[in-house]
Amino acid sequence: MGGPWPRSAGAGNSSLSKLTRRIVVLAGVVLLAGCAGGRLVPVKDHSQGVTQPTYRVVRSGDTLYSIAWDVGLDFQTVARWNRINPPYVIKPGQRLRIRPPVSPTKAPDRPRYQAPKTAAPKTRPPPARRPPSTTRGWVWPTEGRISAGFSPRAGRKGIDISGKYGQTIRSAAAGKVVYAGTGLRGYGQLIIVKHDETFLSAYAHNRKLLVKEGSQVARGEKIAEMGSSGGNRVKLHFEIRKRGSPVDPTRYLPKR
Repeated sequence: MGGPWPRSAGAGNSSLSKLTRRIVVLAGVVLLAGCAGGRLVPVKDHSQGVTQPTYRVVRSGDTLYSIAWDVGLDFQTVARWNRINPPYVIKPGQRLRIRPPVSPTKAPDRPRYQAPKTAAPKTRPPPARRPPSTTRGWVWPTEGRISAGFSPRAGRKGIDISGKYGQTIRSAAAGKVVYAGTGLRGYGQLIIVKHDETFLSAYAHNRKLLVKEGSQVARGEKIAEMGSSGGNRVKLHFEIRKRGSPVDPTRYLPKR
């Protein structure tokens, strides 16, 4: 009667060993699956976001007009954001805001009951009067053919006029010189003329500047000599900005 018991005990131990191995294998599979799942968790890449600067530090030679021109804003907008009044004097080291300030969010007001209003008889508004502009009657800033036309999508914010070295550059309309220097990259020796509160014009790549900041210039007055400063050939790069935005100069210049 005692003979079979050892075999039965051995069989029990064998079954227990098999069960233990299965548990260990299953635990390993679960562990590996968990590790693999951890490697597949997506990681957000924040390196693609480019933060635009909010301020510009004024350097020697900068004017409010040149900074606004460089960042593509209306000079009056930059002045308003920075609470700068005419004549818009700025100093080296000063920080200028070149992005709109963030206004605090306000809780929406509760709607108030208003009695229905009776419809007033329709009347035609008086015709709007066109404000006077000092830019009527633009003249060509120099002689020559247009070698590159206006195309903002291609990065051309004005027109290029080919000519000879030392050729006369004239102010396209009467105004005040608000910048004369080399501080704007890609423009070489540059002159910016303010014509009124709406229009400015720019004359780039000059060989020699003949006017200074603050000078009043007449329409057609000689202000510079053509050159190739900051450019790849002798030319005048001419721009007109309307409230800070580039416009096609040929829409304002007389037809040839």
